[in-house]
Amino acid sequence: MTNPRLDAMRAMVARNPTNALARFGLANEAAKEGLLDEALEHLQVYLASYDDEGNGWARAADLYERLGRLDDARDALRKGIEAANRFGHPGMMSELEAKLEELDSA
Repeated sequence: MTNPRLDAMRAMVARNPTNALARFGLANEAAKEGLLDEALEHLQVYLASYDDEGNGWARAADLYERLGRLDDARDALRKGIEAANRFGHPGMMSELEAKLEELDSA
């Protein structure tokens, strides 16, 4: 059974591949379905074209971690910390720092 939201997001991105927020939505839907590589691909496009405030970097870190790519997860967390700081989101920054510490101690 296919996920109608996933299909709709894929169609939206196919119609407008430069729509960063559609890429973000597609990445989230793909991740929910366990399509980690597809999710990461769309999230990377989103992050390359949109000034994310930290949440996208946190999601990328999660995907990297689930894929066993811990160095990439750490790098994404560092970028997320920088973004959260730049946008004035201390709560998110603290969460990302805690996750980074957790990865570093694993």
